[in-house]
Amino acid sequence: MRVVAAILVYKDKILAFRRPYSDIKNISRKFEFPGGKIKEKETDISALKRELNEELEINVSKFIKYYETSFSYPEFKVNIKFYLSEITRLNFRLNSHTEFQLMKLKDLKNLDWLEADYEVISVLERTGFSNYL
Repeated sequence: MRVVAAILVYKDKILAFRRPYSDIKNISRKFEFPGGKIKEKETDISALKRELNEELEINVSKFIKYYETSFSYPEFKVNIKFYLSEITRLNFRLNSHTEFQLMKLKDLKNLDWLEADYEVISVLERTGFSNYL
């Protein structure tokens, strides 16, 4: 499954969003970077814009490709591309998530994340994001 996710940065902090309950234990109530599946004939960016609009009702125009990886859950495999984007206001709605946290980079691993996100969090810890924005 091809997936895109946005690492949203606000005032040098990163937004983490908590998924709702799911019967799939590996994803239930875990924190994630917003995004989702790329539909047929969609580009990465058009899928990311659509997903951010659906999940958070925000329009983000600038995305910088940051990292790409694959991860296998017991139920499915994801090929995921992470994009960085800076936002200037916290003006969004939680249409698909139950809460959000605004986190310092060094504190990200204090949350219970989707397993597929830990790799990019480790990269963020090593390399940061300020040179990309």
